[in-house]
Amino acid sequence: MSDTAKRSSNNAGYTLTEMLVVILIITLIAAVITPTILSQLGRAKAKTASLQLDSTAATLTMFREDTGRFPTEAEGLTALVEDPGIAGWTGPYLKSGKGINDPWNRKLVYKLDSNDQATLTSLGADGKAGGKGVDQDISVTVR
Repeated sequence: MSDTAKRSSNNAGYTLTEMLVVILIITLIAAVITPTILSQLGRAKAKTASLQLDSTAATLTMFREDTGRFPTEAEGLTALVEDPGIAGWTGPYLKSGKGINDPWNRKLVYKLDSNDQATLTSLGADGKAGGKGVDQDISVTVR
């Protein structure tokens, strides 16, 4: 075997140090990119919640036009999916019960006030009233 062939066979692989450096670089890149991706995901869920509230508000309007009233708080948003036994109900107004949950898989908060206004609220990512950013509550009022 020639000297050149021996040298190339000895240098054919990567050293442990080279592998560790590559792993370190990949880890640093992931550490920089991951928070950005997670914040984008949180904002996307908040936008989805807003769109979902608008859609559910439209179905509440259809329910009211068919039955002459909004669902009571006792009936809740389930009345958009299952027949509550009201004259004029022509639903289901939502395809499934998933429409009454926010993107964080919690029930939307439904309130009916004395002025016959319905309010739908998603409590945001934290599931608590108030908050800022993706934790902020999102509400829609239907008249």
